[in-house]
Amino acid sequence: MDFKNFEMPYSINPEYSKKVAYFSMEFAIDQALKIYSGGLGFLAGSHMRSAYNLKQDLIGIGILWKYGYYDQARNHDQTLQPTWTKKMYSFLQDTGIRFQIEIHSSPVWVKALYLDPDIFHTAPMFFLSTDVPENDHVSKTICHRLYDANTATKVAQYILLGKGGAKLLDELGIQRDIYHLNEAHGLPAAFYLLRKFGGDLEKVKEKLVFTTHTPEEAGNEKHNINLCFDMSYFCGLSIEEVKTIEGVQDEMFNHSLCALRMAKIANGVSQLHGEVSREMWGKYPGICQIKSITNAQEFKYWADKPLYDAKDESDDTLFDFRKKHIKKRLFRVVADQCGKLFKPNVLTIVWARRFAGYKRADLLLQDKDRFYNLLNNPDYPVQIIWAGKPYPQDYAAISTFNSLVEESKQHKNMAVLTGYELSLSKLLKQGSDVWLNNPRVPREASGTSGMTAAMNGSLNFSTDDGWIPEFAKPGINSFVVPKADYANMSVYEQDNYDLEKVYDILENDIVPTFYKEPDRWRKMMQTAMDDVKVTFNSDRMADEYYKEIYNA
Repeated sequence: MDFKNFEMPYSINPEYSKKVAYFSMEFAIDQALKIYSGGLGFLAGSHMRSAYNLKQDLIGIGILWKYGYYDQARNHDQTLQPTWTKKMYSFLQDTGIRFQIEIHSSPVWVKALYLDPDIFHTAPMFFLSTDVPENDHVSKTICHRLYDANTATKVAQYILLGKGGAKLLDELGIQRDIYHLNEAHGLPAAFYLLRKFGGDLEKVKEKLVFTTHTPEEAGNEKHNINLCFDMSYFCGLSIEEVKTIEGVQDEMFNHSLCALRMAKIANGVSQLHGEVSREMWGKYPGICQIKSITNAQEFKYWADKPLYDAKDESDDTLFDFRKKHIKKRLFRVVADQCGKLFKPNVLTIVWARRFAGYKRADLLLQDKDRFYNLLNNPDYPVQIIWAGKPYPQDYAAISTFNSLVEESKQHKNMAVLTGYELSLSKLLKQGSDVWLNNPRVPREASGTSGMTAAMNGSLNFSTDDGWIPEFAKPGINSFVVPKADYANMSVYEQDNYDLEKVYDILENDIVPTFYKEPDRWRKMMQTAMDDVKVTFNSDRMADEYYKEIYNA
């Protein structure tokens, strides 16, 4: 392939002919390609698969992380040990394209690798790397670790994604109508365009769209504007010019706020998150319109087809048999990792996602008496599995993970798994009966893991946050903690309220229904499978991005 005159490798559906470049720090495409950490990557990966399904004129741009996020291993006492292993990918094609971008006032060489759509059925994708012989050691390390803990390295990664990605498009000779930033990491692309267009911000706005994923202002990344300037983030603009664009005069540069002032349109990732974002950012003048496009996941990749076939054929015996079969596949992993033999007839609850404080991984353990009663009920046995990756420098989250590991040593029906990546994620969705999700409302922007759980007959049990208000019919397709007046509660009061309600619903509704009303339980599973299949399939989402955002 001649990458200097790149053409889309498949025929474009005329409905999706606007030319889009999609920038993301992470993409969860396949278990073999370890360039993701969590939900943002799972979302971006499904978007790329749906762009392929719909034959959209869209190109994905990311970074080839040499050591990935990290490999989740265990210390001798079973606690968490982050390890970094060099990754090798024979299925990526070296484009032969090399170019330089300025980082920290110095030229840094960048090479581009290509993922052909036929490999994993995605949109065509390009991945950037600075790990080339021409660069010094520090420049090589820019693309080593996803979300590096060093602040200067992190800013350099944003520059590589944004500035490097925008320049790659020029090197490829690819014209794009839309530059879509999935989160604000790729914002340097906007400053690259601003320089390219001679400082005409209106021309940049014609091309730039922005998806925000963070539902509270403090969670949006800020860095010292002088550091960003010294790192060559702004493509030659002065600090005063950048402050004029951002509209803030303090020394902290807010990437998301600047993106909202440089884009023509933006979106939150659920209906609730859109409302929260409009309220949160509305006090700032000059921001673009913020719409809502609810996140979704690709049905073909995640859903268990034989389970759907049994449901569609109204074969309850086959349906129950299939669910037990896919539970057993997960339990082999539990046995391998933890030496515990879980049973397919027992109610299995799973909590699995990125470990972060607001997601409250250990909420159930805050009432030890009720927790022990739940795990030791001889009439209604329960099995519980935890899995997930904390950020490698998030010591509070790592401590939570390790405390769960220690607790699990006392229970034969409690397990904590490592290696929470695409393959294990799919097994957990298939093997769970209940998908537990208990973030503090309204901290979860979307929370897509529950969608893929529902695609595998697992019932969501969640606080009423993110995508859940759009999906949940409590007692019909899910179980939901009723909202309280959280705005007037302290964190302590909110946690206690949610804890009480979680146990009430578990003890009085979920556990008895599973064992006493199997027909009702099966009906709830099948209703959830029907309700999630179309509305929360990423084909719908990718279509909406064209109709609501790209063509706006």
